[in-house]
Order: sequence, then structure tokens, then C-alpha cells
Amino acid sequence: MSLLLLNVLLALVWSALMGNFDPPYLLFGFVLGYFILWLFQKPPRTQKYFREVPLVIEFSLFFLWEIVVSNIRLTITILSPRPQLRPAVVAVPLDLKSEVGIVLLANLITLTPGTLSLDISSNKHTLFVHIFDLDDPEKFVKKIKNNYERRVREILE
Repeated sequence: MSLLLLNVLLALVWSALMGNFDPPYLLFGFVLGYFILWLFQKPPRTQKYFREVPLVIEFSLFFLWEIVVSNIRLTITILSPRPQLRPAVVAVPLDLKSEVGIVLLANLITLTPGTLSLDISSNKHTLFVHIFDLDDPEKFVKKIKNNYERRVREILE
């Protein structure tokens, strides 16, 4: 049985014992289950799971923050009296090897307000992204490479 499934099962058992399936109880049960599984891990097979869960949580918080900040920027731009938009398409070179990683990265970019993944080159080394309002193409590429792609690579590869 995978450790993630076991962790979810422990969270459900905890909520059942508490008689409450509200999100705070499920979240606490997940954290408690994670801690229990960490205490009784059998190296080296399980160590990957205990390294990945904090990375996924960190990435989820990072992505949530990016969505909030992007929404605020987009709202300010749209509501300004005379917006000076600079739409552009930027080619982002990819270091990801797996198709799952490339698709995940493309979808994360599309889910971020103000950006849209348009296409992936036939050799899968370049992702074309449309940006609603672009200041500096190099800065945008660095942001995608250092923030999004690096975190996706850490989780998946």
C-alpha cells in the first residue's frame, strides 16, 4: 500500500474516532498520520515519501501565493483608467524530462492569472507562454525556471 494512501486512511480513521469529518479534523489527522508513519518508517523505501510531502506542501503554498499576487496585479491593471498593456508570447526553455512534469508546468502556468501556456515545441525543449502584461521577458523566464520549473522538478524527478 502506498504511504500516501495509508496517510489518508489514518486521517479518515482519526476523523471517525473524533466523530467529525470537517477539514480541520482531516488536516490534523493527515499531519498526525504523517508523523506516525515517519516514526515507524522502514528506510530506504519510505524516505522518498517523507521528502516529497513537505515539498508538495511548500509548492502548494507557493502556488496559492502566486495566484493571489497575480490576481491583485491583474485587477489593478484592468481597473486602471488607461491600462498600458504589453501582451507578449515568450519562449521558455525547459529542463524537465518527463511529459508529466511538462504538462504539470504548463497547467500551473495556465492556472496563474495573466498567463497562458500556448504550445510546447515538437522536441519538448521549449514552452510558449502568452503573458497579459509583460515588463521584462528575461525576468519572466527566470521566474518560471527558478520558481515553477525547479519546484516541479524537485517533486517529480
